[in-house]
Amino acid sequence: MDQSNYTITDPNAIEAESFRIISHELGHLGLPEELAAIVKRVIHTTADFEYGRIIEIHPEAVAAARKALLEGCDIYCDTRMIEAGVNKRRLKELNCTIYTYIDHEEVIAKSKELKLTRSILGIDKAAENERTKIFVIGNAPTALVRIGELIDEGKLNPALVIGVPVGFVGAAESKEFIKARPVPTIVTNGRKGGSTVAVSILNALLYMK
Repeated sequence: MDQSNYTITDPNAIEAESFRIISHELGHLGLPEELAAIVKRVIHTTADFEYGRIIEIHPEAVAAARKALLEGCDIYCDTRMIEAGVNKRRLKELNCTIYTYIDHEEVIAKSKELKLTRSILGIDKAAENERTKIFVIGNAPTALVRIGELIDEGKLNPALVIGVPVGFVGAAESKEFIKARPVPTIVTNGRKGGSTVAVSILNALLYMK
């Protein structure tokens, strides 16, 4: 038995070997370098090569994201897991901030009063902040749909929407909905996704020079 993979103990070497394996197995797709960086980061996080087929990246998504990040934007996410997983050092270097209102007292109170999801109301509150140029949705289809509604109403014009909610109720449909809006998007078509996928996409964009 080849022990070369599981006897590597240096974390940098482990990551390098992981990406070598991913690059080898994805080679047949012939992805452009910028797109490959995103897809590989997701596969590195999930060990699921199906993402090479289901990730859909708008032609302007990478350029729009890089412009917003280099200008020092705010980033809204729908879970604390995304907020925790993003590379804070790189955010600081770019003068960017990530935040969520999912457990904000005002949002919780309104959710109970109006019988709407906190995810919807968090988007409404984030839309009031003009510095918020990137929205990262890994959990709630309702948040993704609300972003699309606000775009339609002319109340929101994000540089990028990362829409990868996971689940069986509304997840696939919400991605189709946001893709039809006139803004750059990165989505995972179908039911798959989640906060770990969302943060891996965001980190891939942050790591680009």
